[in-house]
Amino acid sequence: MTEVKGWHVFSGFAGAFGIIIAVNLTLAYKAVATFPGLEVKNSYVASQSFDRDRRAQLALGWDVSAHLEGHVLSLKILQDGVAITPQILSATFGLATNVAFDETPEFSFDGQALRADVIAGEGNWNLRLKARAEDGTLFQQRIIVKVSS
Repeated sequence: MTEVKGWHVFSGFAGAFGIIIAVNLTLAYKAVATFPGLEVKNSYVASQSFDRDRRAQLALGWDVSAHLEGHVLSLKILQDGVAITPQILSATFGLATNVAFDETPEFSFDGQALRADVIAGEGNWNLRLKARAEDGTLFQQRIIVKVSS
């Protein structure tokens, strides 16, 4: 049996802590590199009109939902139970925590919903939507997309 010397113990501790530090640094880098970041550039400025914008958006009475079936993203915007097609200013479809897979869907209306082909799979998907109502009201919402199997 070999005798355990001080340098053996030191090597074991250094190796174990080296692995822990390497894993932590890798996870920290991945968290920072893949996080979408800020929703707005200046939160103070955005907060000044938040309540007014929210009231105007709620006054539209829109019922908005999105779901993913296969590779087809369906966006339903109902006003008084009737499907409508507002002007889509921007739409970004992607994972909730990673902007690497974000895409801009090209919607077409089929009489019931706005539909677009997207590249998606398992995961927590979001649709960040900006649309303009006929009266000029801006509608902004992050919609959690339901994945149908």
